Amino acid sequence: MCALWLAMPALAASDHSLGEGSDADNERLLPDVYPTDPVLANGDWLREPYDPFFDVDWSVALRGTYSRATAGERFDVRLVPSVGLEHIGTRSAINFDGTAELVRPSGGNSVEIETLRLGLKTGYDLDSVTRLTGNANLSLSKPIPGTPGLASNVAIASQVTSGGVDVGVTRQFGKFNVAVTGAAQRNLYGPTTRTDGSVYDNSEENYWALDAGLRVGFQVTPIFEVFGQAGLGRDIFDLPSSALLVRADATDTSLRGGVTGRWNDTLEATASAGLQLRRFDATSLGEVVTQLYDARLTYTPDPTWRMTAGFATVVAPPGPNANGIARVNYTASAEVGYTVNSWLALRALADWYTARFEGSANVESGYGFGAGADYKVNAHTALTADYDYDRTDSTSDGIQDAHRVTLGVTISR
Repeated sequence: MCALWLAMPALAASDHSLGEGSDADNERLLPDVYPTDPVLANGDWLREPYDPFFDVDWSVALRGTYSRATAGERFDVRLVPSVGLEHIGTRSAINFDGTAELVRPSGGNSVEIETLRLGLKTGYDLDSVTRLTGNANLSLSKPIPGTPGLASNVAIASQVTSGGVDVGVTRQFGKFNVAVTGAAQRNLYGPTTRTDGSVYDNSEENYWALDAGLRVGFQVTPIFEVFGQAGLGRDIFDLPSSALLVRADATDTSLRGGVTGRWNDTLEATASAGLQLRRFDATSLGEVVTQLYDARLTYTPDPTWRMTAGFATVVAPPGPNANGIARVNYTASAEVGYTVNSWLALRALADWYTARFEGSANVESGYGFGAGADYKVNAHTALTADYDYDRTDSTSDGIQDAHRVTLGVTISR
């Protein structure tokens, strides 16, 4: 015990010699003598961790496609870059995504933009029951000659450019929810070059589309919601139609009712029906009345499976190289995705459509199906393989079909 008490002063002295500041001869207290690395010489450790405003995701895919179609055989190479930015705040959410398909057609030396899609979605919660939304979009498409549904006499297809914005506000009143939306869209059609060398100007198809909507829903039970939806739209064309000899400006009014069911995150189903009236400014064109049918189903029994199916009705201008005063389109689609394990994912899809052209005897229909797989080599590299088949039948161009096999590699962040 005495030995321990005798050792304590020596231990204390050794602590002082380390320069913790208790002695007057500590190096930090002597004039003109500074430590080799003062405490604040480097303040990196004081900084907050870097937290970017956006979460960034990107990928680049290189694909080769072999097609055997009515128009013949071809091999195309595509480069598909995509980028996504996302910000989730306490009240706000911002999401931007963009993708493009650059294609080098078979036998060609030039690279063309087949599709380009840019989208911006924003949302802000004013309070617990009120949300504001604002979105913007820009798309560009130019089909490759020989694609099913494209006229066989087209050498260079029309480039379609579309861009617009929409805003909305949604508010909940107890079991009721009310949404008001407004949108403006601009659609532009480039010239079409035919196989005989002639060029057809499609500028008379350019138009503005202005739309407003009101949706009122009532939560009948925790699962089922019934809703009613009304819409008012206006299509304004730049030029008179050379075939109709008048401007095809028209006003659309629609009314529909439906029901939505939500069973947690496993199953969601929506079905609705209604009527749409498209009335033209020119009395010679009259009006078009269409029955509307829409449905949507999403089923996710577990994290490895995802199944979706839908049916939709769309009434729109007929577009380039088409006859009539309006195109009434009914489409159905289904898609299944299955994640086998962490490195293999499978998918399959199918679609069908039929269209009639009001004011014309022309009709058009088609269907398609396909299957594919993604194999992850590592966290940033995946191999893809796809097969799809498309078939169209139209009054003007007859039957066209195409088998396509695509192989590719994708590099992602």
